[in-house]
Amino acid sequence: MTIFIYAVLIFLVIRFSVTVFNFLSNPKLPRVIKHFHDKVSILIPARNEQENIVALLQSIKEQDYSNYEVIVLDDDSTDETFSIVQKFCENNLEFKIVKGDQLPAGWLGKNFACHQLSQMATGKYFLFIDADESIKRGLINSLINRMELGKLALLSVFTNQQMLTIGEKLTVPLMHFILLNLLPLRLVKLSANPAFSAASGQCMFFNASNYRENLWHERVKNQVVEDVEVMKQVKQEKYNAEALLANGMIYCRMYKNLNESLNGFSKNLLAGFGNNIIILLLYLLLVIVGPVILVLNFNIALLVLPITLIVLGRIMISFLSGQNVLINLILHPLQMLFFLIISLISIKKYIFKTGTWKGRTIKQI
Repeated sequence: MTIFIYAVLIFLVIRFSVTVFNFLSNPKLPRVIKHFHDKVSILIPARNEQENIVALLQSIKEQDYSNYEVIVLDDDSTDETFSIVQKFCENNLEFKIVKGDQLPAGWLGKNFACHQLSQMATGKYFLFIDADESIKRGLINSLINRMELGKLALLSVFTNQQMLTIGEKLTVPLMHFILLNLLPLRLVKLSANPAFSAASGQCMFFNASNYRENLWHERVKNQVVEDVEVMKQVKQEKYNAEALLANGMIYCRMYKNLNESLNGFSKNLLAGFGNNIIILLLYLLLVIVGPVILVLNFNIALLVLPITLIVLGRIMISFLSGQNVLINLILHPLQMLFFLIISLISIKKYIFKTGTWKGRTIKQI
């Protein structure tokens, strides 16, 4: 037991050190006042998004970049997504919607939708975003500026998360929590090692000529966590790439209640750990079970260090991700419980091949 407790404490110190590095290096997309004029293709895969997509389209219309086209691909929706977007496009000539082709064998839906969108786009840059987002003034100029400064093939941005219900607040913060205490985000750009890869499919900004040459979504056509896999592919090919935090320039409301969160996160959590059940269980052992054992020992001296590191870590991560510090501190124990629940659901889906998303079966490989 003593060895295990030491292992828990060492892992906690390592995670805290990563968090401190991220906090001090502040890996946010810098805002710029410079204005660019290159054509940007804003590409939106949409499947059953009638409740979300108009807000996104309106936010694009109201942002401050002028040379753009918007292409929405209706991915076999069963709701009114197509007709709603089509009506919006009638009065906004920069916007258009197309119906996607039937999903071929060997592809996952979003990956195929993005691939099709890339075939239609004409811009110098491709900006892939999801239908449940909204963009703010300054985003596109800031993306282009960062792309040109770093001579990047890919820039991915982790969006600021909007959370309204208690179910969202219990689950959605886990995304930034895992990311920012496991990976020094600056190393995505600074290290050529593909092991240091992170990306968010909610905002993927590509150099279009590089994308056309490499067809990144086709390369990862059957991958559940396609964003990270694309980043790995880009780095393996020795292109420059970067992943940053959104800095308030793009927002997403991923899920609207606890059930959606559990289903959504569990479909790809294990894939984020390389579909390695042992690694995920070991992580849970050190991050959740270990601290619980420390608490149950009722050793005050032993608890001071881990509690201090956990509290300070949550404060830093909350500031970096633009989330409510006090709520994350109060809900931390429950968030860890739901992290455990999501993990077990994800393992179950993987073993029994029961993963689904928006009416489609997800085949893990």
